[in-house]
Amino acid sequence: MASFSEESAATAEEEPTETVTSQKREARLRKFRELHFKRNEARKLNHQEVVEEDKRLKLPSNWEAKKARLEWELAEDDKKKECAARGEDYNRVKLLDITADDAERWERKKKKKNPDTGFAGYAEAQFRQYQRLTKQIRPDMENYEKQKEESGEDFHPTSNSLIYGTHVPTKDGIDRMVEDVEKQIEKRSKYSRRRAYNDDADIDYINERNAKFNKKAERFYGKYTAEIKQNLERGTAV
Repeated sequence: MASFSEESAATAEEEPTETVTSQKREARLRKFRELHFKRNEARKLNHQEVVEEDKRLKLPSNWEAKKARLEWELAEDDKKKECAARGEDYNRVKLLDITADDAERWERKKKKKNPDTGFAGYAEAQFRQYQRLTKQIRPDMENYEKQKEESGEDFHPTSNSLIYGTHVPTKDGIDRMVEDVEKQIEKRSKYSRRRAYNDDADIDYINERNAKFNKKAERFYGKYTAEIKQNLERGTAV
């Protein structure tokens, strides 16, 4: 009977030990599964971020600005539709949301818009002239509709249309073009400034074009050829 009691006591002591060990193993396995799940989740998120970054890199550099502009235009269209549905004037409703500071800032920006910075290059000057001329154009809608009716389907020509070179400008159109060209010539003549003529300067040219070339050559190579020129003038050149 005594040995049986000792065995029962030993078994009772081993059972709690095995239970603690299994609990620890289950806890470690659960922790391992959680780490495994987190690793897979992080891998998935990283892959998604790489894909999104690749998409962003393939987009144009000004895509964000374009996107913001398009969203603003869509919002403006929605507001216009809402105002039209209520029978309200959109411009007047829009002015109600503009503060005095914003209005003043926009006025200052409008005055600074397209300032004349002077001559910076022929391309910039030509583009500025193009903008100025296009702003002066006043379309004749009556004549436009008349030509549209006369031309029919050929009003918007295609590669198969045969109306190229058949348009004859009106006398008023020719007069406007001549007047505009004369204004440009007059304005250009004010910009051109004739250089002062020095009577005491040496005459080393045969015409105006040769004089300009000599001045340009002197400006770039004068310091290198000054001694040679002096020797030629004195007659001591070797």
